[in-house]
Amino acid sequence: MRTGRFRAALVAAAVALLSITGATTASAAPATGQDVAFQPAAETPVTALVTKLSHSEAAARFRAAGITWSSSGNCSNRYNSTCTSFEQINLTTVQGAETLKRASGCAMNITGGTETGHASGTYSHWNGYKLDYSLYSCLGNYIRGNFTYIGGNKWQSGSGNIYYLESNHWDVTYYNCGGC
Repeated sequence: MRTGRFRAALVAAAVALLSITGATTASAAPATGQDVAFQPAAETPVTALVTKLSHSEAAARFRAAGITWSSSGNCSNRYNSTCTSFEQINLTTVQGAETLKRASGCAMNITGGTETGHASGTYSHWNGYKLDYSLYSCLGNYIRGNFTYIGGNKWQSGSGNIYYLESNHWDVTYYNCGGC
């Protein structure tokens, strides 16, 4: 009896999802030989959901990992470019920093987070994908010695994160948690 109700609920949910996304029965059906639970219609935008953290949640994690941070304005207001904010940072970015700290064993000081004043774009500081780090020789030696040089003062980790040596800091783009 429960199996029948579960099956009916599952079918109802699938029908609702198809109607919400505008997918037709034909476009939702898998091609022969594929094992697909759901295939959205071609015009349906598909985006990945990311977990966002508050400044205090991220700061607590950084503190626990032994990662410091500083700002020229001694503040954390996201809307002030002289502050260092973690408001709306991606969880995977925080985990990537924790992974780098554990793997390198180096001192790490964050000088840029999600505050305004950085370049825009999908994988930007504002959108929670980037952190800036102070130039410490231990960290620089670790990045250069363990990641692949890809040109233009950039190194790429095995997990795909990009480490860009700018004039006075490391600018790191975290596409993922770096193997956490």
